[in-house]
Amino acid sequence: MIAAIIRSLFMVCNVLLLFVFFALSPRVAAALDTVTAALTSKAFQYVPLAIAQERGYMKEEGLELKLTYMQNAPGLQALIVNAVQFSGSGSSALVAISKGNAPLRTILAFNDQVLQWIVARPNIKTLRDLSGKKVATTGVASIAAFMFRDILTKNNIPKDIVLIDPGPVNRLPSLLSGAVDAAIVSPEERYAALDQGMRDLLFVGKAVKNSWGTFATSEKFLKEQPKQLAGFVRAVVKGLRVARTEREATIAAITKFSELDRVLATRMYDDLVGTFTKAGYVDEQTQKNDLAIVAQVAEVNHIVPPQRAYDFSFAIQAEQQLNKQGWKP
Repeated sequence: MIAAIIRSLFMVCNVLLLFVFFALSPRVAAALDTVTAALTSKAFQYVPLAIAQERGYMKEEGLELKLTYMQNAPGLQALIVNAVQFSGSGSSALVAISKGNAPLRTILAFNDQVLQWIVARPNIKTLRDLSGKKVATTGVASIAAFMFRDILTKNNIPKDIVLIDPGPVNRLPSLLSGAVDAAIVSPEERYAALDQGMRDLLFVGKAVKNSWGTFATSEKFLKEQPKQLAGFVRAVVKGLRVARTEREATIAAITKFSELDRVLATRMYDDLVGTFTKAGYVDEQTQKNDLAIVAQVAEVNHIVPPQRAYDFSFAIQAEQQLNKQGWKP
């Protein structure tokens, strides 16, 4: 009798041990919902997302985040058919919404300043000196190019500047070789240009009030998976808080994610940390400014209302929840 009781207890203990083993094993990852974000590059502005992934903030929300890399148009197509759930091409999503009523929404803004610069040859000292000169762009019909044209108009600078598109990898070489007189460049390109004697003419982010580093999702995903969307956004907002407050950790994240050396990562962080939004959204005036530029890019006569193009409610809710919890990195 006693032996039978001991055997029964032994079996129960084994079952409990197996339960604990499987509960704590890596197989719990199977319980996570997989979501994929499409990025165009490993650019500086995406670092809060990398932080959210690396620190486990996504897994805390029950998400397994995968990153993939594709250009704007394929990324948005993948978004529409749910091959990916998020796209770092939020501005291109706004164009698609304005031009073709695409079933998309921009849900996050990582930066409240445009991370583009006008950098010129040493002999060019002001924007007005560009009159009659050539400027390499990110595309003659790109958002940055339209912003540049608007800046010229506001400053009464003649429109005889020639915008050319040498291709994404050729802007900096074109500038350094003298094939163009100036270029609209990214943060990474800017530092390379300055280190080789080029001159800063203008930080676009200070000349306009627009967002940057925006993320979009599909209306279908927004309606059918609000819990996953809320978790993704909340994890990103945590990543933004880390980026804004933890200098050394964020520099390390930039070095790892963007594959930059530490010296350059440090320069970028110290110069640009102030461009990160506090909680992943921008005010209504910035949204309206974005959509006004987008209407020019899309070549449409109407400006889409912000409530059709944006849904920052998840970011606002995440901010409120984290504030209530007193959450800090």
